[in-house]
Amino acid sequence: MKKRPLVVVTRRLPDVVETRMRELFDAQLNHDDAPMSQSALGEALTVADVLVPTVTDRIDAAVLAQAGPNLKLIANFGNGIDNIDVQSALDRGITVTNTPGVLTEDTADMTMGLILAVPRRIAEGARVVPDEHDWTGWSPTWMLGRRIWGKRLGIVGMGRIGQAVARRARAFGLSIHYHNRRRVSPHVEEQLEATYWESLDQMLARMDIVSVNCPHTPATYHLLSARRLKLLKKEAYVVNTARGEVIDELALARMLEAGELAGAALDVFENEPAVNPKLVKLARQNKVVLLPHLGSATIEGRVDMGEKVIVNIKTFFDGHRPPDRVLPAML
Repeated sequence: MKKRPLVVVTRRLPDVVETRMRELFDAQLNHDDAPMSQSALGEALTVADVLVPTVTDRIDAAVLAQAGPNLKLIANFGNGIDNIDVQSALDRGITVTNTPGVLTEDTADMTMGLILAVPRRIAEGARVVPDEHDWTGWSPTWMLGRRIWGKRLGIVGMGRIGQAVARRARAFGLSIHYHNRRRVSPHVEEQLEATYWESLDQMLARMDIVSVNCPHTPATYHLLSARRLKLLKKEAYVVNTARGEVIDELALARMLEAGELAGAALDVFENEPAVNPKLVKLARQNKVVLLPHLGSATIEGRVDMGEKVIVNIKTFFDGHRPPDRVLPAML
């Protein structure tokens, strides 16, 4: 009988995914869901044939240096790969896979929710009835927000998620603009009625709402820098469901504090799970909406991610190229 690969899973996954892993592989599961320390990750790599990490695990060069001879695959439970030093892994002959595509609609839903939540003060309003005892009813001038119909939405990163956000935003009457490393096809532009801006600076200066939907890479670190944030109109809103590192968080907090932006909604943070105390204070003042990284948090999405991880592992150990292999050209 063929020996089953030893698969170390770093976090708790949905029951259906863990059960299937136990059926197919020699799977070591994380029953208490506590994040593994760097030393624990290093120890896991000395014995594993496959590591299944998540966004909370930092698989850097120092950890990879401890990899045993059996480690052949890192099957990331997530679309983003910024938690893994992919080049170091590839240099050691370790294949890396991810789970692209399955989070698109869920993340786009959450992005659209935040695009609505900030101008229309939804999160703030939702606290009034449970928390306030002196609400006297409807008033024509109380807690007024901003209309989003007819406003310009600037999407930073027009990949799968950016395009899914654009489709939703069009239905709400927003005008779609975008900046991307590469211009999308004329067919997609026509379908989305999207205006392309080669210059991010020029786009930012003209937008009413900016949605960050690009991955975190060395090239996108602080892409929305203090200088670029200053280009935004005072009435503009910023929404980020991508990665916290894409925005200079401290500069954003200072601008919100000074009233130089109308508001922001963040589902991701630069130093997760730590959240900048300035942002927490601003959230209490209803100047920003903060969510605990819920963009892809649906039962269906997590199960789909797990199924992709399983397919990648099974395909690899059946002697074929896994469908979601991360290639050097993608870095």
